[in-house]
Amino acid sequence: MSDLAAGLVRGDDGVIRCAWGGSTPDYISYHDREWGRPMADDHRLFEKICLEGFQSGLSWLTILRKRENFRAAFAGFDFAVVAQFGEADVERLVADAGIIRHRGKINSTINNAKRAMEMKAEFGSLAAYFWRFEPPADERPQVVDWETIRANPTTPASIRLSKDLKKRGWTFVGPTTVYAFMQAMGLVNDHIEGCACRAAVEKERAGFKRPVA
Repeated sequence: MSDLAAGLVRGDDGVIRCAWGGSTPDYISYHDREWGRPMADDHRLFEKICLEGFQSGLSWLTILRKRENFRAAFAGFDFAVVAQFGEADVERLVADAGIIRHRGKINSTINNAKRAMEMKAEFGSLAAYFWRFEPPADERPQVVDWETIRANPTTPASIRLSKDLKKRGWTFVGPTTVYAFMQAMGLVNDHIEGCACRAAVEKERAGFKRPVA
């Protein structure tokens, strides 16, 4: 019988992690080094929200293992470059076996790059826009446990962000997709209580300078 709370696992290295983050070496690295760490880099923010769209209907592990291929295919997710992609680029991407060859999601990424350019012109950066949607403390659970995570695939903040993105013309940005983005980019800390990374992420968030327009 495990002495760990639901949603936690102890790895072979003795480290206690969120259960999903301890299932494969790829996930261990991603969970420990990236997931939940506050991010202000526009290219990484754009990459993540696009890859969350590609992930829809698939596992994140599938996308994670193809991430370098996606970066090569989409110019490092430099949205100024991707916004200029044309039909020849779409056909190139549809033929690229290294990524998810979904024409609708490819077109969505190009569309969203154009919308990202508009957003940068308005707010100065994507980071300044996205961090406006960091949820206030009174919308966060007092204890982040497995039951809370499982019961809340969306939140009021992710619904607000999803609606605003759609109003601005973004696509593949439903509230569940957007909440996964918020979790990954550190707008919330959803490492479960007892996970070795939770305190480290909370410390990073406390010292993180929120970008402003």
